[in-house]
Amino acid sequence: MIKTKLHKVISVAMAMLLLLSTVSITVEKHYCGDTLIDVAVFSEVDRCGMEASENEQKTITKKSCCKDIIDVIEGQDQLTVKVLDDLDLDQQQFLLSYVIAYKQLFESLPKQTIPNLYYPPPEIVRDIQVLDEVYLI
Repeated sequence: MIKTKLHKVISVAMAMLLLLSTVSITVEKHYCGDTLIDVAVFSEVDRCGMEASENEQKTITKKSCCKDIIDVIEGQDQLTVKVLDDLDLDQQQFLLSYVIAYKQLFESLPKQTIPNLYYPPPEIVRDIQVLDEVYLI
């Protein structure tokens, strides 16, 4: 019982590890001066409203006090997929023999006929071994 639950927990943990290792995450941060205003993982960050519009920035040469920082956590994007041709000859032979042996485990036996299936044994009227005094040792 404990073994099956432990097996399920380990299976789920390995699936989560595989999922988290292949997902890329982008974290956006918006600073107004030195103050962190907003952090967003899956959406756009909320601006503080201090940014000048494009028309105003053309006329104003002063640099804005707001800045956006984007952190990208890269996931694994190159997963290797093995093909049978990538294995050497010994590994191919082992794999083939394993598959054949495993397949033969589930082959059914031919149906056996029992010749005396519908013939009941005779009724025991007397215990012959006791009458003849022949005992199995």
